[in-house]
Order: sequence, then structure tokens, then C-alpha cells
Amino acid sequence: MSETTHLIGLLLGTEEDWPTAFESIVRRLGPVTDSTETAHRYDVERVTVEPFNLRQKPRYDLVIDRLAYWYYHPREWLKKAALMDDLYLLNSPFTFQSMEKHAAYCAMMRLGLKVPETVLVPYKNPPDHAKYAFTAQRYNRPFDLDAVAESIGYPMFMKPYDGGAWVGVTQIRNPAELHRAYDESGQRLMHLQKAVSGFDVFARSLSIGAETMVMKFDPDQPMHARYSVTHNFLDAEVGDEVVTIGRLVNAFFRWEFNSCETLIKDGVVAPIDYANACPDVAITSLHYYFPWAMKALVKWAVFCTVTGRKARYDLDTRRYFDVADRDDLSYEEKISAYRQLADSYFETERYADFCASRLANLDEVVVDWLDSLEFDRLLVETVQTTFPAHEHDHFVAHYRGLLAASAKDARTALG
Repeated sequence: MSETTHLIGLLLGTEEDWPTAFESIVRRLGPVTDSTETAHRYDVERVTVEPFNLRQKPRYDLVIDRLAYWYYHPREWLKKAALMDDLYLLNSPFTFQSMEKHAAYCAMMRLGLKVPETVLVPYKNPPDHAKYAFTAQRYNRPFDLDAVAESIGYPMFMKPYDGGAWVGVTQIRNPAELHRAYDESGQRLMHLQKAVSGFDVFARSLSIGAETMVMKFDPDQPMHARYSVTHNFLDAEVGDEVVTIGRLVNAFFRWEFNSCETLIKDGVVAPIDYANACPDVAITSLHYYFPWAMKALVKWAVFCTVTGRKARYDLDTRRYFDVADRDDLSYEEKISAYRQLADSYFETERYADFCASRLANLDEVVVDWLDSLEFDRLLVETVQTTFPAHEHDHFVAHYRGLLAASAKDARTALG
């Protein structure tokens, strides 16, 4: 039997919990044998930031990036590695600008998704640029902010076109709140977006490769309580549409690690935020769902490297636009066609067969890990670095309970 070793790189910022979990699971997984009886072994390494020669070959087979959306030096290393070395990256570094939200809104509106009415308004305070004053005097048209708001209708949200983590997001219920929020926006470029009032469900889906987990979400709760452990909270048809939208966004922009927020009201699915370069996978946020996220991340990394899947950075948008432009297709038929395109991009059938035949032991590996002192130590350390000292005992017990429930359900599924 021949052997080969793959090196997975983690490009990180401040995170410690999930990288440690990922490293532990990969180490416990052991070699994965492919159809030719070649044994694939794995090492995981945290990528360092340093000068790089543009012709220098990277040592990694695949990189999971959580840093380059704001740190330009490693972003340029990722671009170089993608263009010159065919390095597999879970998210394309060439579409970060689309993660500004604005381009993502435009693309999905173009495809006919039910994105709420959205308007981009000019800066409240001008950018610092020598040419701005002359350009604005000559070309900027005065506008009536109240009239723009009236065209959308209250209530609405003002939110940064490039934002994340709910920073700078303000609910607007009347003209006074509108002007206050706009005055406070400063040099941030803002969207005004119609609120979906009285929605039935706020669903947040996390997609990693060919898998998607749809979770019930409440953004008004503190971070540790935003995801509720609730199963079957969507009917089958709506649930399938929510999954399709998340995968469609990812396939369209070549993102393989992303989250998508949707509001469901009277069976209508309205996507409101689906461009997240660094989706939340913290154990203190996902809790019960954290093991699923780690398994999905390991499975996708192994699948891509063992099968030799090639990264595709060309967007191929025309295939999606051709579906969008067909007047003979209903919305439901277009959603079905988009799902086929997305499943083709992610090779969902091939992936499922691979996981069943080559990674059948992974569920048991993860359950054993959840029961280990190693995992409990990680959980306690994460709580201690996340919450104030007087809350440590409470949250250690809280998360132990949720993760125990996750492990119990996983054992039941194993039979």
C-alpha cells in the first residue's frame, strides 16, 4: 500500500477553540484510504505571515482562511497561491469584494431571490480624498433622505454595505431614528433595507462544502443564546429552499465556508445577509451544533485533497443568469435549477459516496473526542477566556449540558 501526506494550513486571527478542535479530530482520524488503496495521512499547521517570493511554492495542499478578509498581506499570498500554484482554498480570495454584501444583494436579486427592497445611500461624511470636493460639487445630486425612506417604507434597517457581526446595524422606525442613524454613520457607506415585519422564523444556515445546517436564530439574544436547539422548525419545502439559497450563493461566488440569514414569513423566504467571509463557528456560539461544523470541515478538507478536486475561481455567472432570464420558469422551477447547478459545483453525490465509503468512522471518532478529557479541557479554557470570572461555573455547566446532548444524539444516530 502506498502512502501520501497532505498538509492543511489554517490561516487564523484570534480564534483558538475551533482550530484546536479541528487539529484534534484530524489527528484522531488517522489515514484515509482511497479507491486505489493509497493511504492519505494528514498534518495541520497554522500559517504564519511573513515575506514571500511570488515564485515560492506553498507547502500546503489546502488552506482554510479566516484572516485575509481584513488582512491584506495574507490575502495577496492567497491570490498568488491560487493563481500560480493551484492551491485549494475554501473561499475564493477574488470575490472578497462581493462579501461587502452589496454585490451579493445585487447578484441574488438578479437571480430572482426575494431580497427585501434595498437602497444604497451616499456617505453622510465624505471620504478623505483630494478629488472628492471637486467631484461632489460637479456630479453629486442632492437627495431627500426622507423621500428615499418613504419609498421603501418603515420599518427598515440601516446597515453597512460591507458590514459583519451586526456592527452598525440599526432598526429604523421613524424619520427621527432615520436621521440619527444616518448622522452617526459618518464615513460608512450604508444600505437602507426594508424590514420583514412580523416574520415567523429567523433561520441561519451554515454551509461548509457540500453540507448545510439550518439553525433557528435570534439576533436579539446574547451570543451564547442566539442559536436554539430546535429541530424540524421549518416544513420540508421551506427548509429545502433555505438550504438551496445558501448553497446557491456559495456556488455562485465560489465560497465553501459561509453563512446565510433568511427570514421566513407566511412561507416566503427572504434572504437578508449571506456574505460572511468569516462565519461564526465558535463553540460558545454554535454549542450543540459545533461538532457538526467540525465534522463537516474535516470531511470537506479530506474529500478535496484525497479526490484531487480542483479549485474553480472562474465564476461562470452566465449559467445562472440563463436560468434567471427564462420567462417560462416559475420561481420554484428556477430554485430547482439553481439547486442542480449548486449541487454540480459541490459534487454532492460524489461527496456523499466518499464520506460513506472512506470516512464512515468519523462520526465515532468525533463522539469519542466529545467524551474525552481533551475536549472538556478545551471547553473549560474557551469559557474562561470568553466570559467574566463570576460566570465561569454557570457557563461551563451550560455548555457541558449542550455538548453532552449533542454527543448523545450522535451516539443514537450511530445505533
